[in-house]
Amino acid sequence: MARRTFHRAPEAERRHDLIEATLDCIAEYGLEGATVRQIAIKAGVTAGLIRHYFQSKEHILQEAYRIVIARLTEKAERVTGDPETRLRDFIIINLTEPVANSRSLSLWASFISRVSVDPELAAIHREGYLSFRNALEGLLGDFLAARGEDAAPERCRRLAIAINGLLDGLWLEGCLAGELFGESELVEIALTSIETLLGLRLRPVDATGAER
Repeated sequence: MARRTFHRAPEAERRHDLIEATLDCIAEYGLEGATVRQIAIKAGVTAGLIRHYFQSKEHILQEAYRIVIARLTEKAERVTGDPETRLRDFIIINLTEPVANSRSLSLWASFISRVSVDPELAAIHREGYLSFRNALEGLLGDFLAARGEDAAPERCRRLAIAINGLLDGLWLEGCLAGELFGESELVEIALTSIETLLGLRLRPVDATGAER
């Protein structure tokens, strides 16, 4: 097991390094195997130092899950451009690297099994889900309004729920068995399906996501 190099640094950076070591352990050993001792070994520090920054293993796991959720959502939430470009890029980002890869799936799956029984993790999950869905609702509202279509909040909410479910399923497919699909195939399926849901066509793009 490779150790991280730990060095003297500001408190925020130290906490970040410890969380990264925690994520490495979870990816390698799962939640149960990511003990404080294993995290300390991975980070190259003492268990006592970890307890200095985090009250318990549960506390560091909660902070680690926040990072997992953020990395699955924050890049897509920061898309720029006109309404159609932002909506399309949001879809593409969620189904390509680095959001869609085996490590992301491993970390997500490790935590999701605990969400239903751990109130703190459940709250973090709900917060991340609502942030993602709200961002998608906003993108849909802007896109529909730009096309002169019905952009009522309730319609955008229902569309966001449906599209989020679609993206979740394709994300799982890509992470679990990406080698079974052609380059950009899942992105194309997502965009075509979303066009059907919206009843509108998006501008065509090539395999890299650039407009044709």
